[in-house]
Amino acid sequence: MSVQIVFPTPYFPEDGSISPLLEKASDVIVKSHGLAGIVPSGLKESLALLLRAMNSYYTNRIEGQHTTPYDIERAMKSDYSGDKRVAQLQRLAIAHMDVERMLEEESRGLAISDLYSPSIVQKIHGALYARLEPEDRVTTDGAHIEPGAFRDVTVYVGIHISPDSQEIRDQLNRWSEMYRQQSGSERSLIAALCSHHRLAWIHPFRDGNGRVARLHMHSLLHTLGLTNGLWTPVRGFARDVRLYYARLASADEPRMNDLDGRGNLSQKGLVQWANYVLDTSLDQIAFVDRLLQLANLRDNLSLLLRSLEARPWQMGSERSVIRIDALEPLLFSMYTGEVERARFISMIGLPTRTSRRILASLLDYGLLTATTHRGPVRFALPFSALSILFPRLWPEADFDGS
Repeated sequence: MSVQIVFPTPYFPEDGSISPLLEKASDVIVKSHGLAGIVPSGLKESLALLLRAMNSYYTNRIEGQHTTPYDIERAMKSDYSGDKRVAQLQRLAIAHMDVERMLEEESRGLAISDLYSPSIVQKIHGALYARLEPEDRVTTDGAHIEPGAFRDVTVYVGIHISPDSQEIRDQLNRWSEMYRQQSGSERSLIAALCSHHRLAWIHPFRDGNGRVARLHMHSLLHTLGLTNGLWTPVRGFARDVRLYYARLASADEPRMNDLDGRGNLSQKGLVQWANYVLDTSLDQIAFVDRLLQLANLRDNLSLLLRSLEARPWQMGSERSVIRIDALEPLLFSMYTGEVERARFISMIGLPTRTSRRILASLLDYGLLTATTHRGPVRFALPFSALSILFPRLWPEADFDGS
């Protein structure tokens, strides 16, 4: 006897409740494009790398698996902890960053509808867990996690009972069908947020569903041209994890009455979830916009240089040399991207030997980076500079490395 599949309807807010969401979505789109327009080109690449690290940190935090920015920065340099648990979290953070980068690169030229595919969801899970060691691919109850494999058991998420494992492909096919049909910038944004919940509701994998859903939403927002490596709602989710889960849970609720839509789940809960993510996005955009104002960048970079000048460190057999004279060439690299070393040295305006020492010190500290020992330099963002350069952007990264 065939069993009727219960799909999580509504997939999208009905017409009577959509107008306020469309207005707020329009605000997110306008402000995100405005933010992208003020960011210097030389700063965008380093901010994008930082955002990936932040996303990996905050998604770990949402899952209750705490690591530190310091450990993530060490892992980015292939320096893994001798502590087994810390090393596992480091590998997970790096895997998350790699998959996020992969999704951004592979989504170029794709339509947003192309991302609503069961195969994409499987690919994200497979790419994430295939990057981990076998001992990392184990659930808390000891079950093995097969990269990209749909679950074969029923799981409980709070009070929500996941659909039967035999339904997963049908559930994902309907999910794909319902979201790929949305068009228009505002409706596509709202669909991206609602699809996050409905994908989590389906819970297609034995473990890693939250991570996969957040990576998928990141890919959607990136493809819509919104985040641009500058902001992320995940940071906002992690600032109050209980509220994030509460809003997800409210969209799990069954339909309450005749005024609560026409689906089997609460339309009010789905609208509440979409409003929450839109509000979180607007908050994060406004926060980053304040940090990236030119006056703030100049003042904070000046403050950082004076702080580094006052506290020289050992560089091999020599001590570091930092001078405020490096401010203008650093700002120039922040705005233009690559700068030839000879030009950077000449812009400092001090004797050549001193200017070379300053350049070497900036590279050693991490405010500049280069692919070769003689190649051009680019502006960079070491985690230890964030508390001065971008206060409160990543408060947990305010450490001394000890």
